[in-house]
Amino acid sequence: MSKRLSSVLLTTTLLSGAFGLPLLASAQNADTVRIRGTLVRVDANTLVVQDRSGEVVSLARPAGLPVSEVYPIKLSDIKRGSFIGTAAMPQADGTQKALEVVVFPEAARGTGEGHRPWDLLPESTMTNATVADLAAAPKSVRGGQQLHLTYKGGEKTVVVPPDVPVVTFRPGTDALLVPGARVLVNAQEKNGTPTALRVTAGRNGFAPPM
Repeated sequence: MSKRLSSVLLTTTLLSGAFGLPLLASAQNADTVRIRGTLVRVDANTLVVQDRSGEVVSLARPAGLPVSEVYPIKLSDIKRGSFIGTAAMPQADGTQKALEVVVFPEAARGTGEGHRPWDLLPESTMTNATVADLAAAPKSVRGGQQLHLTYKGGEKTVVVPPDVPVVTFRPGTDALLVPGARVLVNAQEKNGTPTALRVTAGRNGFAPPM
């Protein structure tokens, strides 16, 4: 196993079902890691990714590797009642400041519901929850939105600046897996070999923000 895969213990991010979408925070699995970076090389059996630290990681590519496409939507596409996932940074006033927002398809409502630590940035969090209410963000965040999120056992207030990426997903194809594509790869050691479990890719250089 590479240093990258052996040194970082993260949560599984898989969503089964018809959409085949990445799940933002799911059951704990200490052997699964998220690799964010750029595809360097890809063939029928291998994915080579340069992660955001600059390390190059080679992963086995199993047959039928699930691929999802992440693509941008508008801040205004977040509606009351939307089920979203948002990576965010805790603020001194108790709110969360969004780093990105994922709007889940209706079929994925309830996926990974809750609030937990996340690994996008040090001390970042992930909240998967329903938008119970939304309003204009405070004046200090001109043009943004403030979301009141509810989930089983809790609630959070998340401020979304206007420049924060807002995305959703759809099933992807292998055509997305080209050198230079920006990806988020869920990977795990299998039989001693670092192996890709799922790939989330952007089109035309778009980077999965989560």
